[in-house]
Amino acid sequence: MPNAVSWYDRLRVEWVVWSLDQRLYDLPSRTRIAHRREVRANLLTAAAEVGAAEALHRLGSARELAAQYRDAEFGEGPRHSWWAAALFALTAPLVLNFFLSEAADAYEQAITTAGTHADGSYTWAGVTWLQSPLTFDLHQGQATHVGGAYTPLTYVLLVAGAIACGRLWRLLPVWRGNRTGISAGAQ
Repeated sequence: MPNAVSWYDRLRVEWVVWSLDQRLYDLPSRTRIAHRREVRANLLTAAAEVGAAEALHRLGSARELAAQYRDAEFGEGPRHSWWAAALFALTAPLVLNFFLSEAADAYEQAITTAGTHADGSYTWAGVTWLQSPLTFDLHQGQATHVGGAYTPLTYVLLVAGAIACGRLWRLLPVWRGNRTGISAGAQ
């Protein structure tokens, strides 16, 4: 005899569905939405038949279920990570800026050492291949500088580093192992 599903049981089901959905953001949105709807419908049906507690117990962990869905979509083994790529893309420029500014400060300290009151303009080549030249203008022992921007190679290295850290090449359909569709179309 089916039981009525209370609002509290619906909230418990929605919590599990939401928890599963948060772990499936690597999947395409249509697939993720379909899995979410399927799990919700199955849980509500099972909750009406055997009770919400038993239905949720039979489902198991949302983490394990999400891992099974991701393995079914992408295959087992290492896969891409948008988080790792974003983390590299956000932190690498900060670290690079720190080291490049420390190098520029060291050059500025070298030309403004105590006892040197030479006015004029000095050019430092910067860190080769990563930074454009810096021009230091000295006036009464005070230095100001202009330049030091990233070179195009720096941007290429930042993009390549984000792709490498996030293993984003695994997003390419050819590398997923979907060779059944390729071989069937070739015959």
